[in-house]
Amino acid sequence: MARITKWIPLFAFVAATGVMHAVQAAPPARPALERRGQDILPGRQALRLSRAGKAAAAVTLEDVGDVDSFGRKLKWLGITSAFLNLDTACDPASTDPCQVLGPGQTNFNFPDAARLTLPGKATQSLMCYWFSPVITVTYSNPDSTPAVSLLRYNPTLTVDNPMLADPALIDPTTGVPFGGHLTTSMTSSEIFQVPLPPGTTITERTRDSAVCMAGFLSRRMLIDTYGFTAAQADEFFKKPMTIHLNVSGAARGVAYANFTLGLRVIGD
Repeated sequence: MARITKWIPLFAFVAATGVMHAVQAAPPARPALERRGQDILPGRQALRLSRAGKAAAAVTLEDVGDVDSFGRKLKWLGITSAFLNLDTACDPASTDPCQVLGPGQTNFNFPDAARLTLPGKATQSLMCYWFSPVITVTYSNPDSTPAVSLLRYNPTLTVDNPMLADPALIDPTTGVPFGGHLTTSMTSSEIFQVPLPPGTTITERTRDSAVCMAGFLSRRMLIDTYGFTAAQADEFFKKPMTIHLNVSGAARGVAYANFTLGLRVIGD
């Protein structure tokens, strides 16, 4: 990423006294904290043991952090991809979703950008993602004054499951029934900010991946976060499911951006 750094002197020499004084720049503003993804475990003191299965009889939550999936083999549950564009003029012949970029900041939202449908009993207690974004973006500042371009995106996953159609099950994050689905956050959002001099255009390509930690949905999460009973959580994983990838964000000082987003789901 091309960056322009403005150096601020840390010491100013005062000739009249021969004394060197420290001059500290004002601390930068802290960015707003994103919602912690479901795949990051909370502090150990906030966890409670939901089950000790046969495979986990010799371990505890304090030992391994996840007794439900302990000792089980990894299951490959499928792969899908999304191809999204931001452009000042979207190509009408393209079948890829596209958001037209306007002056100032443009917010974008691509719900159901990609999906996977799983049969019942595809996994026992855990679903994880491997998320691999490839992003090509052109930042542009045609003005006569310096500017800072911005590209921010936030992926989420929505899970459809027949268990979630029960009106007696209330989503604690909304206070209303699930209505057939729930949406989980992912610790895969990114923010790019590029300082640009007047009349400057920069194109860059980024490539990285994020892998599963605690999972975007697990048996313990259904019990501890969403209020399921142990029996309801077990039944949840016996049902067929559809997983939707959603992508939202904002762009400023961007002439074009292309997202190629690979999503693989694994389980136990």
